[in-house]
Amino acid sequence: MNKERLITGDWDYSSIDGQIGDVVLDANRHTEAKVPGLLGKLMPANMRSPWFLIIGIGFVFVNVLLLSITILVLTGIGVWGNNQPSGWGFDIINFVWWIGIGHAGTLISAILLLLRQQWRNSINRFAEAMTIFAVMCAGMYPLLHTGRPWVAYWLFPYPNVLALWPQFRSPLVWDVFAVSTYMTVSILFWYVGLIPDFATLRDRAKSKVGRVLFGMAALGWTGSAKHWFRYNHASIMLAGLSAPLVLSVHSIVSFDFAMSIVPGWNVTIFPPYFVAGAVFAGFAMVIILAIPVRKWYRLEAFITMKHFDWMAKVMLATGLIVAYGYGMEVFYAWYSGVPYETALLFNRTNLFESPYSWAFWSLILFNVVFPAFLWFPKVRQNLTALFWISMSVSIGMWFERYVIIPLSLTRDYLPSSFGYYTPTIVDFAMFFGTIGFFLFMMFLFIRFLPMINIFEMKELWHHMSHEKAHAHEAAAQEAH
Repeated sequence: MNKERLITGDWDYSSIDGQIGDVVLDANRHTEAKVPGLLGKLMPANMRSPWFLIIGIGFVFVNVLLLSITILVLTGIGVWGNNQPSGWGFDIINFVWWIGIGHAGTLISAILLLLRQQWRNSINRFAEAMTIFAVMCAGMYPLLHTGRPWVAYWLFPYPNVLALWPQFRSPLVWDVFAVSTYMTVSILFWYVGLIPDFATLRDRAKSKVGRVLFGMAALGWTGSAKHWFRYNHASIMLAGLSAPLVLSVHSIVSFDFAMSIVPGWNVTIFPPYFVAGAVFAGFAMVIILAIPVRKWYRLEAFITMKHFDWMAKVMLATGLIVAYGYGMEVFYAWYSGVPYETALLFNRTNLFESPYSWAFWSLILFNVVFPAFLWFPKVRQNLTALFWISMSVSIGMWFERYVIIPLSLTRDYLPSSFGYYTPTIVDFAMFFGTIGFFLFMMFLFIRFLPMINIFEMKELWHHMSHEKAHAHEAAAQEAH
């Protein structure tokens, strides 16, 4: 691997600390980029920056989310569009979509760490944050779908006088254990990775409050050999725990469908198909966030075009697996000869008679046609094109879940099950509210924690400097 492409420009340890750490310590860094046009003029002069704009939009949608949850809790889940026969709708669609987005963080951090891939260093920190906030958004849906979220602890096995236990044969109970384990390990992995950077911020902070808060978070880190030894062991151990979770969590989520007898759901391809789709959507979201943030905070030297190229290649590879899954769905519907499966295929694809064909062809357009442009290196090096292709992937993966869930439920074995699913305004309010919550939390994270791993960038710069020195020595010896 050519490491020179992973950091560009001339740096030293102090300037790397300043360029990344000052995004947290210097409030002026959040007002440097200005919102252009009429929108910028409408904003207060000292808040005319993308950070204030997005945090403001996020705050508005957080309130929309709180309002929709309040209506739901006071009224019941009848305010959603769920009906007979479509007992699942936006709740499970959005749950699976958010869980998928949350996978890129653990994949980048854990699996690429175990594989010693140093290109992860520039993007792993905010990808990990993305994982945590995406899983928080996902967790709201099954919690509220129970109808009584205040007794959600009933889903856990606990001693009680009635000797009631969860139904362990239900994939929904498996979700509880899988998602909660994934969330716990992801938070631990994220926090452990932050400890050396907390110490850097503690040492650079000018305010007393900053020094105290970052000092507490750093847990007494001094950078001694013993601390680094323990840190490296803890990181590898948590990466080893996280890596199988990436595969198991979304496999278990796919079992929500695959363990049933509903046409279009009871197939063995769902676990790998869901995992590939999760990585596909997760990398798309990393690119969507990284492109503007890199420009606003002048981080082009640390998140280089080589990083985007590799992320686009990962997205292309997982997109091909997803496209293969779509092809397999068509194949087994035809090859099985089961009339219910072929009828379901007809109901997905027929433009004139199928009520959901618009969703199926939209997912093909967004998930297969547009990402195919990533085969071209010039497209992978064009940030505008990459941003919009990543947006299309995020939209397409949402359509994929929409096609899987209401369509199968409303075209069951019985004509009496035939129906149509229509989401309500509360469904949309909660969905857009979770997007606002995600953006709000991400931009709070950017404001108060280092979005790029400082010590790993310094370590990478150290290796690069030594390689350069050795290369110069070798060249000098050859010249003599």
